[in-house]
Amino acid sequence: MNRQITLPHPPQRIVSLVPSQTELLFHLGLGDKVVGVTKFCIHPKDQVKQKRKVGGTKNFHFETIDQLQPDLIIGNKEENYQEGIEQLQEKFPVWMSDIYTLEDAFKMMVGIGEITGVADKAKELVALLQQQFSCLQSASTPIATAYFIWRKPYMGVGSQNFIDHVLSLCGFKNVLGHLPRYPEVTPEQLQEANPSLILLSSEPFPFKEKHIQEFQAICPQALVRVVNGELFSWYGSRLLHSVAYLQKLINDVTG
Repeated sequence: MNRQITLPHPPQRIVSLVPSQTELLFHLGLGDKVVGVTKFCIHPKDQVKQKRKVGGTKNFHFETIDQLQPDLIIGNKEENYQEGIEQLQEKFPVWMSDIYTLEDAFKMMVGIGEITGVADKAKELVALLQQQFSCLQSASTPIATAYFIWRKPYMGVGSQNFIDHVLSLCGFKNVLGHLPRYPEVTPEQLQEANPSLILLSSEPFPFKEKHIQEFQAICPQALVRVVNGELFSWYGSRLLHSVAYLQKLINDVTG
């Protein structure tokens, strides 16, 4: 966003507007400094229950945030909304991330570590994640894949986003990758794309096993799986659980 923020001292009152970055703050040992989170910040479960809710990721409760008097707010360009962030920037230091790749996620982790005074912990986390992802064995032959995040209307994952990047790391070729970031997709478009694999995310729409038949009817030739959306899209410390999960999925669909 081409903005610079200056903090006179390490932050003691942090508001996080991004679920995956909220979990990261707790992982880095900053839980006691987190004073506000969104209603979608669900990890770590017991700790976030104790924190004030400041609205949604795209609907901030400004009065609540004012009451909390944060000395640092952490947001993300995609997950939050520009008008809300700009309004908060008038009163508080707001640190933003913009994440498309694993490398972006690692830079975000180090950046948050530096600004909060726990740079060493953040670097340790990044080193561990780099080691884990270096061991991920992608599909030997690219698998034509469509990944869905919403129903009625169907919305898939296009290009220029973190999920698309994770798909590529798995050897899953995104058949919707020529479309915008999160396109609406008609059954006819899906048929034409002709995926061998269809992945139905558990979030933001909670796809369940009962929805598999629906997609199987559109693409009878495709393998359809419901997947844990957090492990494809949360770019904080939840990535520690991603490699084992992704490897199991790769082995399952190629076996």
